Amino acid sequence: MSEGQFNCVSPLARIAKTTRIPSYVNIYGECDIGEDCVIGAFVEIQPGVRIGNRVKVSSHAFLCTGVTIEDDAFIGHGVMFVNDRYPRATREDGTPTTTANTQIYPVTIKRGASVGTNATVLAGVTIGEGALVGAGSVVTKDVEAHAIVAGVPARVIRKRASQASSP
Repeated sequence: MSEGQFNCVSPLARIAKTTRIPSYVNIYGECDIGEDCVIGAFVEIQPGVRIGNRVKVSSHAFLCTGVTIEDDAFIGHGVMFVNDRYPRATREDGTPTTTANTQIYPVTIKRGASVGTNATVLAGVTIGEGALVGAGSVVTKDVEAHAIVAGVPARVIRKRASQASSP
């Protein structure tokens, strides 16, 4: 792992030696980052995130607890993931919410999928193998394999012409 300066990388994180991480990246707690990944500057990766091999995560992306990104996927600049359907700062008794007292809904980005710049992927969503999410989209429900979706909320525009075009 190449490591830039000014990083906060948890000693519990498992990061392959061939993954490149520049300056200004935060990686918290136990998480897994596979071989030959490229992580952009100003990315935050929370505990429990799983990133496969040959994944590119562009700058300013936020990967929260519960996110799994499979091999050969692409995450654009400023992509935000959400893991809680009903986020609150405090519980009814006034105590702060934490990961321990919040229901986490997993988000999965399947092999070879691409999520465009500034997209938001909501809690509990799976983006199918080879799918493409357009820039600025808000993904509120599962995306089929090889579908192209865009908009707010994201809707299917078409299926990819050739499934062979995805890894």
